[in-house]
Amino acid sequence: MASTMIMMPHFPLLKPHVHTGIATIGTIFSRAAARMEVSSAAAANATATTAHDTVVQYVVLRRDLIDTWPLGSVVTQGCHASVSAVWTHRDDPDTLSYCSPSNLDSMHKVTLEVKGETQLLNLSEKLKAGGVAHKLWIEQRENIATSLATKPCTKSTVSSYFKNLKLCK
Repeated sequence: MASTMIMMPHFPLLKPHVHTGIATIGTIFSRAAARMEVSSAAAANATATTAHDTVVQYVVLRRDLIDTWPLGSVVTQGCHASVSAVWTHRDDPDTLSYCSPSNLDSMHKVTLEVKGETQLLNLSEKLKAGGVAHKLWIEQRENIATSLATKPCTKSTVSSYFKNLKLCK
């Protein structure tokens, strides 16, 4: 009896099972765990060097959208910016520390607001000029800047850029 291998699209975390050609959940989790072990070592190193300084992610939303869009839609914009900033900088030592298994239940995020799009764009330019990695989220079809999130970084290195902004309430 001949065995046939099922062709599957390439997904790096999905490795076909030897006998069936189908990726198993065990395979997915074991490969993810192996990646986490490497990441944990880097995160431990980052944590040791910044133990005295909190790693934080700043998320900035637009007050004009909060007042005119459904609240869930505005929060979603901030979530998009936050996840994008984390994913883009996933190999950065501060991001690894922020997302390490020991810190997942104690992440620090500060959600602030600006008046409108002009202020959000100005903040993005200031962050760029200061070398602060961040994601300015541009909502498509409308093509408007809706939110901004920094990559996770030590509070002392970025807090000065946000000192004049209000907490989002």
